[in-house]
Amino acid sequence: MNHKNENATKPETWFGLNKPEAKATDVDAVIFGIPYDGGVSYRGGAAQAPDLLRANTDHATPCTERLDYFDDFAVLDAGNFEGERDDAFAEVQGYVEMLVRNGVRFTMIGGDHSVTIPVERGVNAALDEPFGIIHIDAHMDLSYELEGDPLSHGSTEQRALEMSNIGSEKNLYFIGIRSIEPDEFEFSRGRNIQVKTAYDCYHEGIEAVADDCISKMKQFNKVYLTFDIDALDPAYAGGTGTPQFGGLTSRMAMTLVQKLFTELNIIGFDIVEIAPPLDDSLASMYAGRKLLTEGWGIWAKNIGKLKQF
Repeated sequence: MNHKNENATKPETWFGLNKPEAKATDVDAVIFGIPYDGGVSYRGGAAQAPDLLRANTDHATPCTERLDYFDDFAVLDAGNFEGERDDAFAEVQGYVEMLVRNGVRFTMIGGDHSVTIPVERGVNAALDEPFGIIHIDAHMDLSYELEGDPLSHGSTEQRALEMSNIGSEKNLYFIGIRSIEPDEFEFSRGRNIQVKTAYDCYHEGIEAVADDCISKMKQFNKVYLTFDIDALDPAYAGGTGTPQFGGLTSRMAMTLVQKLFTELNIIGFDIVEIAPPLDDSLASMYAGRKLLTEGWGIWAKNIGKLKQF
């Protein structure tokens, strides 16, 4: 099921950090793709993101926006998980469980947001303690199902609430939200959902929002972060299936990622819903690439592999 394309086996891939012959337990982070977009309720195209993102990293540098370098940071591209959804999701869950049990940090590139479901289940299976989930998105993805599918891209965190190590809504923190489905609205009423809308991010300031998230998630030793590219305003990332006007700016997103990765123990993260066919400029793909480098840069700093400018 696990498939490695040509770029996944090239050392030049992922800014020259890829170690295709290494074992997962011998690198600083593992990255893999789930090129699946069968869980969408509107427009597809996100299945093309993992391979396109790979193909656009061999000419870029392992550098943060502050010009710090992390060229000693070792990465293994584990390829793509493909095939029938149930089989691919089961394999993803098992693989993530193995990574987390071995203390290996990882990044997943989707795919629509449904592909986060088996990843979070893998994290859950590996742990015997509560963990936190930060969900950065235009949507809450708390629908029980969409169009009869409980594994839809709009059901990601509803499925998370069913997991043994997600005790309640207090384990989840939502940022950038600006749209809600009718059943999500009814589900959320009267519950203490921890959410900062895009409106809140603008009026309170993104640093204050990040600080509030950190204060709530600090109780967990381990945190998973999922970043739907539609959290960004379509002006910055229009190539996505369900864009929503009034989103985060690129500056907000960068500041948010930098603060969260610095202050919390983020053991894994994903970037999903980049849909290249919907954006000739590939702005969404480049946005995802930049967010990825910032996250890795902070991971590199945490293990002493960041060279400061």
